[in-house]
Amino acid sequence: MEPAFKNKNRGYQQLRVWEDAVALYVMTCRAFRSFPFELKKVALQQIASTDSVHRNIAEGYCRRSIKEYLQFLNFSLGSIGESVSGLIAYHRAEQISETNFSEMNAMAYKLENGLLKLVESLERKKEAGDWIDHLVLKESNLIYSTGPEQIVIP
Repeated sequence: MEPAFKNKNRGYQQLRVWEDAVALYVMTCRAFRSFPFELKKVALQQIASTDSVHRNIAEGYCRRSIKEYLQFLNFSLGSIGESVSGLIAYHRAEQISETNFSEMNAMAYKLENGLLKLVESLERKKEAGDWIDHLVLKESNLIYSTGPEQIVIP
């Protein structure tokens, strides 16, 4: 279990789509790790495409700009498309089992729909002007230890 560090920059970890993207990555790693040597490049590409999904969700969120957030969510959608295309091809080539294909395809479908809904919601907020494009950096009375000296942020 990961430590429970919380701050505004890690808010993406509360998003269901981010959780689902991590779950898809884990499924993909398990299904593709046993690919034979001659197909390792294919397996690594599939793993990389699913890895890209959760990373882009996080990076877009952390950019704190609605325009960039939407851009990175669209990158995630592109990576999901790449991943699903690979799943279909590997399934047809009988390189992955029916069970693995069904589980990953179902998760990818859920994730795609979740990302699309998130994008639509953020686009509505952008159009309505309900998004604040900044991260509050100043927290009152926080003390950071940097070794022998301490820095106090007023």
